[in-house]
Amino acid sequence: MRIATWNVNSIRARLDRVVAWLERSEVDVLAMQETKCRDDQFPYDVFGRLGYQAAHCGVSGWNGVAVLSRVGLADVQVGFPGQPCWGDEPVAEARALAAICDGVRVWSLYVPNGRTLSDPHYLYKLEWLARLRAAAATWLAQDPQAQISLSGDWNIAPQDDDVWDMRVFAHSTHVSAPERAAFAAIVDAGYADVVRPYAPGPGVYTYWDYTRLRFPRREGMRLDFLLASPALADRVTAAVIDRQERKGNGASDHAPVIVDLD
Repeated sequence: MRIATWNVNSIRARLDRVVAWLERSEVDVLAMQETKCRDDQFPYDVFGRLGYQAAHCGVSGWNGVAVLSRVGLADVQVGFPGQPCWGDEPVAEARALAAICDGVRVWSLYVPNGRTLSDPHYLYKLEWLARLRAAAATWLAQDPQAQISLSGDWNIAPQDDDVWDMRVFAHSTHVSAPERAAFAAIVDAGYADVVRPYAPGPGVYTYWDYTRLRFPRREGMRLDFLLASPALADRVTAAVIDRQERKGNGASDHAPVIVDLD
Protein backbone atom coordinates (compact mmCIF):
# COMPACT_ATOMS: atom_id res chain seq x y z
CA MET A 1 0.00 0.00 0.00
CA ARG A 2 1.17 3.52 -0.76
CA ILE A 3 0.23 6.42 1.56
CA ALA A 4 0.94 10.09 0.90
CA THR A 5 0.44 13.43 2.60
CA TRP A 6 0.22 16.74 0.77
CA ASN A 7 -0.67 20.31 1.67
CA VAL A 8 -2.35 21.23 -1.61
CA ASN A 9 -2.91 24.92 -0.76
CA SER A 10 -6.47 25.04 -2.16
CA ILE A 11 -8.00 22.00 -3.82
CA ARG A 12 -10.18 24.18 -6.06
CA ALA A 13 -7.16 26.07 -7.37
CA ARG A 14 -5.09 22.92 -7.83
CA LEU A 15 -7.59 20.20 -8.65
CA ASP A 16 -6.16 19.50 -12.12
CA ARG A 17 -2.66 19.08 -10.70
CA VAL A 18 -3.86 16.82 -7.88
CA VAL A 19 -5.81 14.66 -10.34
CA ALA A 20 -2.84 14.37 -12.71
CA TRP A 21 -0.56 13.50 -9.82
CA LEU A 22 -2.91 10.81 -8.52
CA GLU A 23 -3.15 9.29 -12.00
CA ARG A 24 0.61 8.82 -12.22
CA SER A 25 1.63 8.30 -8.58
CA GLU A 26 -0.19 5.05 -7.80
CA VAL A 27 -1.06 6.38 -4.34
CA ASP A 28 -3.68 4.34 -2.51
CA VAL A 29 -4.36 6.82 0.29
CA LEU A 30 -3.79 10.58 0.25
CA ALA A 31 -4.06 12.82 3.30
CA MET A 32 -4.59 16.40 2.12
CA GLN A 33 -4.31 19.64 4.06
CA GLU A 34 -5.28 23.24 3.45
CA THR A 35 -8.06 22.34 1.05
CA LYS A 36 -9.54 25.83 1.64
CA CYS A 37 -13.15 24.91 0.93
CA ARG A 38 -16.39 23.93 2.60
CA ASP A 39 -17.62 20.35 2.50
CA ASP A 40 -20.21 21.25 -0.15
CA GLN A 41 -17.45 22.67 -2.38
CA PHE A 42 -15.18 19.63 -2.18
CA PRO A 43 -14.89 17.70 -5.50
CA TYR A 44 -16.03 14.28 -4.26
CA ASP A 45 -17.31 13.35 -7.71
CA VAL A 46 -13.98 14.01 -9.43
CA PHE A 47 -12.11 11.77 -7.04
CA GLY A 48 -14.88 9.19 -7.21
CA ARG A 49 -14.34 8.87 -10.95
CA LEU A 50 -10.69 8.09 -10.20
CA GLY A 51 -11.73 5.31 -7.84
CA TYR A 52 -11.19 7.15 -4.56
CA GLN A 53 -13.60 7.44 -1.69
CA ALA A 54 -13.23 10.76 0.12
CA ALA A 55 -13.79 12.23 3.55
CA HIS A 56 -13.42 15.98 4.01
CA CYS A 57 -13.69 18.49 6.82
CA GLY A 58 -13.87 22.13 5.82
CA VAL A 59 -16.01 25.03 6.94
CA SER A 60 -14.61 28.05 5.11
CA GLY A 61 -11.96 29.25 2.67
CA TRP A 62 -9.24 28.48 5.22
CA ASN A 63 -7.74 25.30 6.64
CA GLY A 64 -9.54 22.11 5.59
CA VAL A 65 -8.38 18.48 5.65
CA ALA A 66 -9.28 15.40 3.64
CA VAL A 67 -8.50 11.71 3.23
CA LEU A 68 -8.81 9.98 -0.14
CA SER A 69 -8.66 6.20 -0.37
CA ARG A 70 -9.04 3.56 -3.07
CA VAL A 71 -8.57 0.73 -0.53
CA GLY A 72 -11.60 1.42 1.63
CA LEU A 73 -12.64 4.30 3.86
CA ALA A 74 -14.38 3.61 7.16
CA ASP A 75 -14.89 4.96 10.67
CA VAL A 76 -14.34 8.60 9.70
CA GLN A 77 -13.42 10.79 12.66
CA VAL A 78 -13.43 14.58 12.63
CA GLY A 79 -11.04 16.02 15.20
CA PHE A 80 -9.23 14.23 18.01
CA PRO A 81 -10.23 14.01 21.68
CA GLY A 82 -9.39 17.23 23.48
CA GLN A 83 -8.64 19.18 20.31
CA PRO A 84 -8.52 22.85 21.39
CA CYS A 85 -10.59 25.59 19.85
CA TRP A 86 -9.70 28.95 18.33
CA GLY A 87 -11.40 32.20 17.45
CA ASP A 88 -13.37 35.05 18.96
CA GLU A 89 -16.15 32.53 19.33
CA PRO A 90 -13.94 29.48 19.95
CA VAL A 91 -14.54 26.53 17.64
CA ALA A 92 -12.59 23.42 16.72
CA GLU A 93 -11.00 24.31 13.37
CA ALA A 94 -10.93 21.98 10.35
CA ARG A 95 -7.42 20.69 11.11
CA ALA A 96 -7.76 16.99 11.91
CA LEU A 97 -9.56 14.15 10.13
CA ALA A 98 -9.05 10.39 10.20
CA ALA A 99 -10.36 7.30 8.48
CA ILE A 100 -9.47 3.61 8.46
CA CYS A 101 -8.03 2.63 5.10
CA ASP A 102 -7.24 -1.07 4.65
CA GLY A 103 -6.62 -1.47 8.37
CA VAL A 104 -4.58 1.72 8.82
CA ARG A 105 -6.01 4.71 10.67
CA VAL A 106 -4.78 7.56 8.51
CA TRP A 107 -4.88 11.03 10.04
CA SER A 108 -4.70 14.19 7.96
CA LEU A 109 -3.34 16.88 10.27
CA TYR A 110 -2.86 20.57 9.64
CA VAL A 111 -1.03 21.90 12.68
CA PRO A 112 -1.65 25.62 13.44
CA ASN A 113 1.01 27.98 12.10
CA GLY A 114 1.69 29.91 15.29
CA ARG A 115 2.32 33.17 13.40
CA THR A 116 4.86 34.79 15.76
CA LEU A 117 6.34 33.84 19.12
CA SER A 118 4.35 36.62 20.81
CA ASP A 119 1.02 35.87 19.12
CA PRO A 120 -1.76 34.02 21.00
CA HIS A 121 -1.85 31.68 18.00
CA TYR A 122 1.56 30.37 19.07
CA LEU A 123 0.18 29.29 22.46
CA TYR A 124 -2.78 27.74 20.65
CA LYS A 125 -0.34 25.80 18.47
CA LEU A 126 1.52 24.43 21.48
CA GLU A 127 -1.73 23.46 23.21
CA TRP A 128 -2.98 21.81 20.00
CA LEU A 129 0.19 19.72 19.79
CA ALA A 130 0.06 18.79 23.49
CA ARG A 131 -3.54 17.61 23.16
CA LEU A 132 -2.65 15.63 20.02
CA ARG A 133 0.23 14.01 21.86
CA ALA A 134 -2.07 13.01 24.73
CA ALA A 135 -4.62 11.51 22.35
CA ALA A 136 -1.99 9.70 20.27
CA ALA A 137 -0.36 8.21 23.37
CA THR A 138 -3.76 6.97 24.54
CA TRP A 139 -4.40 5.23 21.24
CA LEU A 140 -1.18 3.24 21.59
CA ALA A 141 -1.82 2.49 25.24
CA GLN A 142 -5.20 1.06 24.31
CA ASP A 143 -3.79 -0.98 21.41
CA PRO A 144 0.02 -1.26 21.08
CA GLN A 145 -0.46 -3.02 17.72
CA ALA A 146 -2.60 -0.28 16.23
CA GLN A 147 -1.56 0.87 12.78
CA ILE A 148 -1.75 4.67 12.84
CA SER A 149 -0.36 7.29 10.49
CA LEU A 150 -0.11 10.87 11.78
CA SER A 151 0.24 12.46 8.36
CA GLY A 152 0.29 16.11 7.52
CA ASP A 153 1.69 19.60 7.55
CA TRP A 154 3.17 19.99 11.02
CA ASN A 155 4.38 23.58 10.58
CA ILE A 156 7.52 22.58 12.50
CA ALA A 157 11.07 22.07 11.28
CA PRO A 158 12.30 19.66 13.99
CA GLN A 159 16.01 19.84 13.16
CA ASP A 160 18.40 22.56 12.05
CA ASP A 161 18.91 20.66 8.79
CA ASP A 162 15.21 21.14 8.08
CA VAL A 163 15.66 24.80 7.08
CA TRP A 164 18.09 26.22 4.56
CA ASP A 165 19.65 28.71 6.98
CA MET A 166 18.91 28.81 10.70
CA ARG A 167 20.14 32.39 10.88
CA VAL A 168 17.13 33.48 8.85
CA PHE A 169 14.79 31.95 11.42
CA ALA A 170 16.22 33.46 14.58
CA HIS A 171 13.36 34.30 16.95
CA SER A 172 10.81 32.75 14.56
CA THR A 173 8.11 30.16 14.82
CA HIS A 174 8.51 26.68 13.29
CA VAL A 175 11.98 26.24 14.80
CA SER A 176 11.50 27.40 18.40
CA ALA A 177 12.50 25.09 21.24
CA PRO A 178 8.92 24.61 22.54
CA GLU A 179 7.63 23.65 19.07
CA ARG A 180 10.46 21.21 18.54
CA ALA A 181 9.90 19.76 22.01
CA ALA A 182 6.21 19.27 21.20
CA PHE A 183 7.10 17.38 18.01
CA ALA A 184 9.68 15.29 19.87
CA ALA A 185 7.10 14.43 22.53
CA ILE A 186 4.90 12.80 19.90
CA VAL A 187 7.89 10.84 18.59
CA ASP A 188 8.73 9.83 22.16
CA ALA A 189 5.15 8.64 22.59
CA GLY A 190 5.94 5.95 20.01
CA TYR A 191 5.45 7.54 16.58
CA ALA A 192 8.44 7.36 14.24
CA ASP A 193 9.35 9.71 11.41
CA VAL A 194 9.44 7.01 8.73
CA VAL A 195 10.47 9.30 5.87
CA ARG A 196 13.74 10.75 7.13
CA PRO A 197 15.65 7.42 7.02
CA TYR A 198 14.92 7.22 3.29
CA ALA A 199 15.30 10.94 2.58
CA PRO A 200 17.90 12.32 4.99
CA GLY A 201 19.08 15.93 4.99
CA PRO A 202 20.55 18.41 4.81
CA GLY A 203 18.92 20.21 1.91
CA VAL A 204 15.83 17.97 1.85
CA TYR A 205 12.65 20.02 2.13
CA THR A 206 8.91 19.75 1.61
CA TYR A 207 7.99 23.47 1.48
CA TRP A 208 9.32 26.46 -0.45
CA ASP A 209 7.76 29.92 -0.16
CA TYR A 210 6.46 31.42 -3.40
CA THR A 211 8.44 34.63 -2.87
CA ARG A 212 12.12 35.48 -3.45
CA LEU A 213 12.74 32.53 -5.79
CA ARG A 214 12.93 30.22 -2.79
CA PHE A 215 12.37 27.06 -4.84
CA PRO A 216 15.04 27.54 -7.55
CA ARG A 217 17.42 28.73 -4.86
CA ARG A 218 16.73 25.56 -2.85
CA GLU A 219 15.74 27.65 0.16
CA GLY A 220 13.09 25.45 1.72
CA MET A 221 11.81 23.96 4.93
CA ARG A 222 10.91 20.44 5.94
CA LEU A 223 7.46 20.76 7.49
CA ASP A 224 5.47 17.75 6.22
CA PHE A 225 5.82 14.41 7.95
CA LEU A 226 4.30 10.99 8.30
CA LEU A 227 4.73 9.74 11.86
CA ALA A 228 3.88 6.05 12.18
CA SER A 229 2.96 3.87 15.12
CA PRO A 230 5.36 0.96 15.78
CA ALA A 231 3.18 -1.61 13.99
CA LEU A 232 2.90 0.61 10.93
CA ALA A 233 6.54 1.68 10.96
CA ASP A 234 7.53 -1.99 10.75
CA ARG A 235 5.77 -2.20 7.36
CA VAL A 236 7.57 0.73 5.72
CA THR A 237 9.75 -0.26 2.78
CA ALA A 238 10.45 3.09 1.11
CA ALA A 239 9.67 6.79 1.30
CA VAL A 240 10.22 9.79 -0.95
CA ILE A 241 9.49 13.51 -1.19
CA ASP A 242 8.14 14.29 -4.66
CA ARG A 243 10.03 17.54 -5.20
CA GLN A 244 9.14 17.53 -8.91
CA GLU A 245 5.54 18.34 -8.05
CA ARG A 246 6.62 21.72 -6.66
CA LYS A 247 7.72 22.76 -10.16
CA GLY A 248 5.71 24.49 -12.85
CA ASN A 249 2.73 26.80 -13.02
CA GLY A 250 0.03 26.40 -10.44
CA ALA A 251 2.07 24.27 -8.03
CA SER A 252 1.35 24.13 -4.34
CA ASP A 253 4.11 25.54 -2.16
CA HIS A 254 4.37 22.07 -0.56
CA ALA A 255 5.53 18.81 -2.15
CA PRO A 256 3.81 15.44 -1.60
CA VAL A 257 5.46 13.02 0.82
CA ILE A 258 5.01 9.33 -0.07
CA VAL A 259 5.48 6.17 2.01
CA ASP A 260 5.35 2.60 0.72
CA LEU A 261 4.19 -0.28 2.95
CA ASP A 262 4.82 -3.97 2.43
